[in-house]
Amino acid sequence: MLDLRRRQFLTLLGGVAAWPLAGRAQQTERVRRIGALMGFGANDAEGTVWLSSFTRALTELGWVDGQNVRTDVRWSASA
Repeated sequence: MLDLRRRQFLTLLGGVAAWPLAGRAQQTERVRRIGALMGFGANDAEGTVWLSSFTRALTELGWVDGQNVRTDVRWSASA
């Protein structure tokens, strides 16, 4: 009888110890990262049009910047 109580206690103890891990496992969808290397200067009008078109296409596909995707943009040096 003592052995059965000991097993029940250890099972309960193990379940309580794993409980916080189970709570963390139910996180929201992770944020994906996209790196964009633009061959334009940061103030180039053509470059901003390309980037806004890209962002709009991602949004149409269900990828929202700041929610489920993060876009990191790097521009080339201004000419």
